[in-house]
Amino acid sequence: MILAAQTNEGLAQLSNELVYASMAVYTLAFLAHIAEWVLGSRSKVGRTAAALTGTKTETAPATVTVRVKQAGGGTAVIEKPKVVTRSAAGTRDVPDGPGAAGGTVKGDLYGRIAVSLTVLAFALEAAGVIARAISVQRAPWGNMYEFSTTFSTVAVGTYLGFLLAKKNVRWIGLPLVTTVLLDLGLATTWLYTESDQLVPALDSYWLWIHVSTAIFCGAVFYLGAVATLLYLFRDSYENKLATGGKPGAFARSVMERLPSAASLDKFSYRVNAAIFPLWTFTIIAGAIWAGDAWGRYWGWDAKEVWSFITWVGYAAYLHARATAGWKGRKAAYIALIAFGCFLFNYYGVNIFVSSKHSYAGV
Repeated sequence: MILAAQTNEGLAQLSNELVYASMAVYTLAFLAHIAEWVLGSRSKVGRTAAALTGTKTETAPATVTVRVKQAGGGTAVIEKPKVVTRSAAGTRDVPDGPGAAGGTVKGDLYGRIAVSLTVLAFALEAAGVIARAISVQRAPWGNMYEFSTTFSTVAVGTYLGFLLAKKNVRWIGLPLVTTVLLDLGLATTWLYTESDQLVPALDSYWLWIHVSTAIFCGAVFYLGAVATLLYLFRDSYENKLATGGKPGAFARSVMERLPSAASLDKFSYRVNAAIFPLWTFTIIAGAIWAGDAWGRYWGWDAKEVWSFITWVGYAAYLHARATAGWKGRKAAYIALIAFGCFLFNYYGVNIFVSSKHSYAGV
């Protein structure tokens, strides 16, 4: 018994050390992402700007000249259509930017270093979460500290999964690593709770089902929120160019390297739409768990109410996307409000509101 307790205590300490080690590596990844943005060439950025300003209101796709050899030894000139994406509102056709690296070998090298460091930090943090789970012999999300560390692990894992699937999402890297550092700093400073066993209401197999899906949904909603926020900035930038405005040097350096507003809008919509059914299941699973634990499926508890408000927010966003006059920026605002409700449901309800879920600990 004493040996088992010492072993569990050692694993809990190891978990803490792994989390702190991951924070150190995430910091290096953050610096590498900064180097990618700062030291990458801006030569292709200038060409992107020219493409944006050269097709302000045209509806025909841009073209590039291609010379081909003919059988008689001469050459002929043909026009090859350039692939572009259409914005949500259907008013602009603009190409994606070259990425944070600026399209150069030097910038791309720092970006690859940043991704490699992110992979290492993810492995360390995931090992810390697993060690925490073994030390308490239960799911590692019984309190806010455990939820926060698991949440950031899943968010980074989802991002790396997109990269592994060859999706062009490296532009998420810098805001993601920045947010993860803030999340882990908050978790280790203010939310830390010693590992302990669960109260009887939480000691259920539904903990694995309900909370795991909630964490995964939150991680994907976060990636969608980042894309939505960047879409609003990029859309404003494109509007300014289309009306003859001249953005500042910093705005050009950042905005012209991002995907087009249409691409960002498409990405945020797809991830939010894909994860929405799972969030619906999360609420249903929580209601079933409440029925087992408290004898009622719904009691208008603060956590239940805000989970439902979040569901309504994302349902309104998906409806707005299908409604004429609400696509684009209006729908994006609704998506950000919905994600804000998700954040309040976690931090606000757990810290400031007394509810049946307060036993999860701070």
